[in-house]
Amino acid sequence: MDLQKIGTFLKDLRKEKGLTQEQLAESLNVSRRTVSRWETGMNMPDLDLLMELSDLYAVDLREMLNGERKSEDKMNKEMQETVLQVAEYSNAEKERGAKVVCIYFIVGIIALIVNIIMDLFMDMQETFWAGFLEGGTIGLAIAAMIMGILYATGALRKVYAFKMRLIGKGKAE
Repeated sequence: MDLQKIGTFLKDLRKEKGLTQEQLAESLNVSRRTVSRWETGMNMPDLDLLMELSDLYAVDLREMLNGERKSEDKMNKEMQETVLQVAEYSNAEKERGAKVVCIYFIVGIIALIVNIIMDLFMDMQETFWAGFLEGGTIGLAIAAMIMGILYATGALRKVYAFKMRLIGKGKAE
């Protein structure tokens, strides 16, 4: 797939429609910079956005992915339904990821609140268990926040993939 060619094609289609990058970005609920990255070939739109662009420009999805017009015949109905299902699956995965990140941050916030309540409102003697509880809540808060950041940035997915490659190599030897 030639991202430069696709980007140029997307730019030409936008200009044919008489749209600016800002107008297109606003209609798709993305930033102008995102549209610019598509058109320079740095990134590709998500599948659901590609479908929207295909409808907006009245261009076959296969033509968009090839970066050129091929023919006037439209994508058959089965292909379009399959692509829509893939887009829905992709969106469901994004929603699940957002929920996981929220859970990590909520756990972290609750741990911080518990720690603050212990410091401000509970007159606890300086014992091992009081220190352990105080340190544990701070540690849990920091760990939850770090895990949320790692999950949101995709770093956990990379670590998991690396681990699976190592396991795979270990089995082969």
